[in-house]
Formats: sequence, structure tokens, C-alpha cells
Amino acid sequence: MENILVAGATGTTGKKIIQLLKSSQYFEPIAMVRNEKQQAHFLAHDVKTIMGDLEKDVSHTLKGVDKVIFAAGSGGKKVEAVDQEGAKKMIKASQDSNVKKFVMLSSMGADNPEESEELRDYLKAKHNADEFLKSSNLNYTIVRPGSLNNNEGTGKIELSKSLQKRGEISREDVAQTLVRSLHDDAPNKVTFEILKGETLIGKALEDFS
Repeated sequence: MENILVAGATGTTGKKIIQLLKSSQYFEPIAMVRNEKQQAHFLAHDVKTIMGDLEKDVSHTLKGVDKVIFAAGSGGKKVEAVDQEGAKKMIKASQDSNVKKFVMLSSMGADNPEESEELRDYLKAKHNADEFLKSSNLNYTIVRPGSLNNNEGTGKIELSKSLQKRGEISREDVAQTLVRSLHDDAPNKVTFEILKGETLIGKALEDFS
């Protein structure tokens, strides 16, 4: 089984990612946490943890890690420190640790942050983090969903390099897409957008590759 470090494990989407990894026969999740209270939550569910803070040095968090899912976000409070620089730190540390794949949760609109006045700073931070990942020597998948909701997942999505429209998708289906992107047969060094749709997640990824 491969060890998967999840940055952003304490978030709503992050917790769904951890659940999916825990029930997988291929992956063992490691939740990156900032304090003992968060650590206790995961340990109570028999999930391994590592203490780490994206605003500090994170190089120690990658020891024995095979692949990474970056699903961390500051919720708009520290977009530069966490969403941008925190992501860059994880990418650098992943390179130094010879991580086999880095799966990035980005956002629709990150390719053109100037178009959104309301989310410009956030999208700019995501854009810069994405570009930094693309220029690294890592295998990667950058997943850009539309607006996230808490609806029940359908296991089906619409996926394209650029969907040319806005829309929503459940956190559950986003989490599934991120985890599915870890598999060795999933496309590498790609960026794509996803919304709720009619194609099974595995098939959508297969068709894209």
C-alpha cells in the first residue's frame, strides 16, 4: 500500500479524501495536522497523522510518503501564505523526497484570475501554485472544480481541459476525483476542470488520458 500525505486533511473536502483513502485497498492516508486536537480526531479513527504547518518548514512531513494530495486552503484568510506559498513549500519538499505524484486541488478560474474581481487574490494564489507545480519535475495532476457544494456525490462528472462554462460539483465527487488521480494508470502532468456530469469518474479520467 502507498502512503498518501493529505495536506488540508482537516477541511470538509480533506476529511472526505481521508475516508476514501482509508477504505481503499491501495492507499494508506496520513493526515497532516497543526495541533493535538486535530491529531486526536484522526487517531480516534485509526488514521496516521503528521504534525505540520504550511506557514513553517514542512520538509519533515514527507518522510516515507509515496504520493501527496494538496487540498489545503486558508478559506480566503491567508491566500498568499497558505494557498500559494504553503503549496510551493509542499511541492519543493515533495521533489526533495522523490514523491511519485502530487495531486493538486485547484479551482476553476485559476487559469485567468483577473476575470474574477471577487476571487482575484485567491485565484491568483492558486494560479501561482499551479504554475510552480507544472514547472517542477514531479508527476502531477491539477484538478480544477467549479463551485463546491455538500450534496451527495453521484460518482459522475464532466471533465475537460477547459469546460468553457461555470457550475457546481459536490465535495464528495471532487474527493473521489483526487483519489482516483493517484492511481498509476491515471493521467500524469495534466490540468483539467470538473463539474457534476454524466460520466463515471474513472471513465472520465481514462478518456482524458
